[in-house]
Amino acid sequence: MGVAIRLGESKADIRRCFPVFKALRPHIASEDEFLERVRRQQAQSGWRLIYIEDAGEPVAASGFRICEWLAWGKALYVDDLICLESHRGRGFAEALMIWMEELARSEGCGEVHLDSGTHRLDAHRLYHRRKLGITSFHFQKTL
Repeated sequence: MGVAIRLGESKADIRRCFPVFKALRPHIASEDEFLERVRRQQAQSGWRLIYIEDAGEPVAASGFRICEWLAWGKALYVDDLICLESHRGRGFAEALMIWMEELARSEGCGEVHLDSGTHRLDAHRLYHRRKLGITSFHFQKTL
């Protein structure tokens, strides 16, 4: 596809990606809150942000981490993957997935994991196309 995937490391990059993440995480109220959460996750678990621009503005982004789990060994976990609705169907999310898969291989990961909301059927089609299987249920309880 030939799109440029950028690593979002600076405060300015992170803030610029907020509108993309807001589409997936509407409960995050502001750029400041987003930046605080990103910085905390970067410090605690090595969370990373990548994004794609169109006409100089971020339109697709992903947040992920590489960690080791007893259940999986060393793996890349995709926390967030979103493309603005206005830019869907152009291969941006798939380009981000391919980039993360290649990074995972290069860093010695044996697997890629993610959770996806049951209502995100378009995203599920992408995950199936990328050969991700449904291997477990995710349970949650609000406290």
